[in-house]
Amino acid sequence: MSSSTPARPRVLVVANQKGGVGKTTTAINLGTALAAVGEPTLVIDIDPQGNASTGLGIARADRRLTIYDVLMGEAKLADSVMPTRIPKLSIVPATVDLSGAELELISVPQRNQRLKLAIEEYVAGGESPSYILIDCPPSLTLLTINAMVAADAVVVPLQCEFFALEGLSQLLKTIDLVRANLNPGLEIQGIVLTMADKRNRLSDQVADDVRRNMGAKVYRTIIPRNVRLSEAPSHGLPALVYDLKCPGSQAYIKLAGELIQRERERIQKAA
Repeated sequence: MSSSTPARPRVLVVANQKGGVGKTTTAINLGTALAAVGEPTLVIDIDPQGNASTGLGIARADRRLTIYDVLMGEAKLADSVMPTRIPKLSIVPATVDLSGAELELISVPQRNQRLKLAIEEYVAGGESPSYILIDCPPSLTLLTINAMVAADAVVVPLQCEFFALEGLSQLLKTIDLVRANLNPGLEIQGIVLTMADKRNRLSDQVADDVRRNMGAKVYRTIIPRNVRLSEAPSHGLPALVYDLKCPGSQAYIKLAGELIQRERERIQKAA
């Protein structure tokens, strides 16, 4: 592991209660970029749609043990981890079975902490990726709560569109509630502006608005609207593998660098 990260994995949840903001795209490509610079990374797909699993080339037939089995106590996290074709990047996949987990977890003890406990056991067993990225469903569910309780910090993808700030305010309220009741250490690692269209003045206005409201929490890197980012998952590949030189891939490489720098600064302040 590189010196930029502590001995235990840094757990980051990629979350936004609004759909279609580039959340899974961010989880996949940020994970790939971190792995590419030598940071072993585990993606946990906790969205019943399983798009992160598909986007990293895991066929549905191969998802024998999934995050559903882990949450229900039927498998250990370590046994559910699958390698991807990207060196240093692995995934715990999801299937549609996960959509039933909401009801099944209601009667389970410590239902909000199932993922946290599974990760703690995984780390105690000697597994230590630099980063664990959790890709959430686009809604506030028991799955999202589990992810936020397990996480150290939240990465928020925010689409450059008119209602972006409205959606962000709802998410910030959720983070505050989780912090107050379940995970006092939860913080915002950063807000990443996605799907920006430089030909559209609205994108610039939204970016300015978000920066004015959230200040340094907003990453400098902006992810552009890019066809290659959209095409890549249908090939079971992150954009960085599908087309490294496209603007979307280059933006995620910059974002990974920015995220690592923020982690270094956090560690230095804590020292």
